[in-house]
Amino acid sequence: MKKLTIALLFGGKSVEHEISVISALQAAAALDREKYDPLPIYITKQNDFYIGGEIGRIEAYRDIPALLSKSQRVVLVRDGAKVTALRQPARAFGRQVLAEIDAVFPIVHGSNAEDGALQGFLRLLDVPFVGCDVTASAIGMDKYAQKMIFRDHQIPVLDCLCLRARKYDADPDAALALLEKRFGYPLIVKPANLGSSVGISKAGESASLRRALDLAFRFAERVLVEPAVQNLREINCAVLGDADEARVSVCEEPLNADEILSYENKYMGGGKNGKTSKLGQRAEGSKGMASLERKIPAELTPEQEARVKDYALRAFQAIEASGVSRVDFLMDRESGEIWLNEINTIPGSLSFYLWEPAGLPYPQLLEELIRLAFKRRRSQEDLVFSFETNVLANAEFGGASKC
Repeated sequence: MKKLTIALLFGGKSVEHEISVISALQAAAALDREKYDPLPIYITKQNDFYIGGEIGRIEAYRDIPALLSKSQRVVLVRDGAKVTALRQPARAFGRQVLAEIDAVFPIVHGSNAEDGALQGFLRLLDVPFVGCDVTASAIGMDKYAQKMIFRDHQIPVLDCLCLRARKYDADPDAALALLEKRFGYPLIVKPANLGSSVGISKAGESASLRRALDLAFRFAERVLVEPAVQNLREINCAVLGDADEARVSVCEEPLNADEILSYENKYMGGGKNGKTSKLGQRAEGSKGMASLERKIPAELTPEQEARVKDYALRAFQAIEASGVSRVDFLMDRESGEIWLNEINTIPGSLSFYLWEPAGLPYPQLLEELIRLAFKRRRSQEDLVFSFETNVLANAEFGGASKC
């Protein structure tokens, strides 16, 4: 049987660029080489696409200018029934088509990539691709929009206010007064459309609230403010499947050194206490989200675990997600109250560490994700996107043509 060429797209114009590189090279290393030919395609922070022998090596990213000098820039285009990677710029002589692609595996994180922008491009290419479609991707990156949808589906979420940069800059004192009256302190402030805990901070009084807002507005035009959960525990689980059928992984509890799980906690060593899951290193030594210390499974009562998994599955279905998503929860350790915090439609490391304890090895997880991509493609082929009639056949404009 002919092997399928799977293009893994990663990087991009995002503050989570480096984490995307780690997640994608982990996946490339775990793909079944008897079935798939992985084609790593690196997207620079200027949104240029590159392929080459060094693109799949994590050490090469220590010096990206040197990496690019040894790699080939390409563009993805549809040519008949195939999607191809073409040399860019084209040469007068020599081969222009450098690869033919059977399916795309976007492993990107953050705005301009995970938020539906890249998925829209892949829809235009009419190529099968892994993960959520355009709408679910956009919702998954908008913390405010997803809260409204989850609330409509009777999934508990924290109350919040969404502030826009221009309105805040016009009268910061009024915004602070509104937040203090609505919630009091302490508060959590975060960009409305970023992940990996970038730009998130906690405020205990007006001065720290101003600093928190200034920080969050550096990364986004819209900022979300919500009350901080006292006696906080963070509980996460992953969901795998599509609108027809999905299942939930084991639950985890990240063990962070700070009250907020920071970017450094997640990707640069984690906390110092507690036990970690036993995970093999991938991507030649880089673990990504696997480096975070965590309890797997999380210590929950049967009733708490059932609630978390029920909310996670309902959230996945509410946005019509596909592929694998991680759903993050906030829990008050004294009252036991649980709130859904957010859904991540392309989680760091694809949450493989939550599926391995459930008996699903990483290569099999990747195979399931690719299967779901082709399943969606077959469903879309049954839909009607155009009519045979041509309404332009007799169309004309009055007067002289300006073309």
